Amino acid sequence: MKALQKIKSPIEQELIDFEPYFKKSLQSDIPLLATILNYLYRTKGKQLRPMFVFLSAKLHGGTNESSKLAACSVELLHTATLVHDDVVDESYERRGMFSVKALWKNKLAVLVGDYILAKGLLLQLENKKYNFLHLISRAVQDMSEGEILQMKKSRKLDIDDDTYFEIIRKKTASLIATSMAIGAASATEDEEIVERMYRIGQDAGIAFQIKDDIFDYQSKGIIGKPIGNDIKEKKITLPLLHILNNSDNSERKRILRMVKRRNKNTQAVKELIQLVIDRGGLEYAELRMLEFKDKAVAGLMEFPESDARESLIELMEYITTRKK
Repeated sequence: MKALQKIKSPIEQELIDFEPYFKKSLQSDIPLLATILNYLYRTKGKQLRPMFVFLSAKLHGGTNESSKLAACSVELLHTATLVHDDVVDESYERRGMFSVKALWKNKLAVLVGDYILAKGLLLQLENKKYNFLHLISRAVQDMSEGEILQMKKSRKLDIDDDTYFEIIRKKTASLIATSMAIGAASATEDEEIVERMYRIGQDAGIAFQIKDDIFDYQSKGIIGKPIGNDIKEKKITLPLLHILNNSDNSERKRILRMVKRRNKNTQAVKELIQLVIDRGGLEYAELRMLEFKDKAVAGLMEFPESDARESLIELMEYITTRKK
C-alpha cells in the first residue's frame, strides 16, 4: 500500500474528488438496484484504472473536469464487466467477498451490469464527449471479443501463443489501454498522443494479465480467486502454454486430457500446477511479463520528465510486482 500511496501523490486531490463523483454515478431510485450498487461501491478494488486516467491526463497538460468524467466512465465499464464476468465464469467470489451473482443470482447480475454500462455511456453523451464514447465503445467491443474467443478456445483447447496474446490484449489490456488514452484525450486534442498512450497502456495491460495468470499457480493465489481456477475453467494461460509448447505429442495429449477433466478431478489440477512450477512455466511467464512492462516504460520515457511520468513508471512496476 505504501507503493500505491507514493504513486498517487501527484493526483492525490483528483482521487479525493473522484470518490463522491463515482459514488453518485452508482445510484438509483429503485431500492433493490440501489442496494446492489451500494454493495458494489463498498467492495470496490484499488481503482487502478482511474489512476491511469489521471496520471495520463497530468502527463499531457493537466487534469480537469473532463478527466474526472473520463475516470468515472472507465471505472463504470470496469465494474460492469466484473459483474458480467462472474456470471460467465460462474464465480461466487470477487475480491474475497460474495459476488453479485452469488447474492442476487444471474438474472439480476446481468441486468445490473447492463445498467452500469448504460450509466457510463449516458454520462459521456450528456457531456457531449463523443471522443470518450468512441474509446469506451471500442473497449467494450474488444473485451467482448476477447471473452468469446477465450470461451471458444476453452472448448477446443487448441490455443497457441498468438491466440493467447490476442485474448488478453482484447479482454484485459484494452481497458487499461483505454484508461491511458482517455486520460490523454481529456487533456489534449492531439490524436497521435492519445494513440501513443493507448499502445503504452496496451503493453502495460498485457503485463498486468500475465501477472494474474502467474498468481493462479502460486500457493496463495489472488484474493477472491482460488488457486488453479483457470485450469478448472479450462483456460490455458501462458505458464501452462509454455509447458505444452515444450512437450512431445504424447505428453501434450495427456496434459490436455487432464485439463478437460476440469474441477472434477482436484488431484489432476494439483498435478498440473506442480508440473508448471517444476518445468519453469512461471519463470517463462515472468520473463514475458517483464518484456511488456519494459516496453511500456520505454514508451513513457519518450515524454518529458515529470512527477506524472515517474508515477506512471512506478505504476508499471507495481502491477508486475504486486502480491494480489
